Amino acid sequence: MTCIIKIEGHLDKKWDDWLEGMEIIHEADFTILTGVVKDQAFMHGILNLIRDLNLKLISLNPTEELYNKS
Repeated sequence: MTCIIKIEGHLDKKWDDWLEGMEIIHEADFTILTGVVKDQAFMHGILNLIRDLNLKLISLNPTEELYNKS
């Protein structure tokens, strides 16, 4: 599943390796994470990281391509 995750604040680029392919983009006071979420455990790991770093989750959305599959 491909997802877009928006969080308040800036997640440092040093987490890039830990996020295994998720792209980190900074926009204003937010961080956008985009990429393939391999499985539920991977998603929980990302959400736990956001919680542990005391960042605020704004949104978590699957991309449109997920809905276009037959």
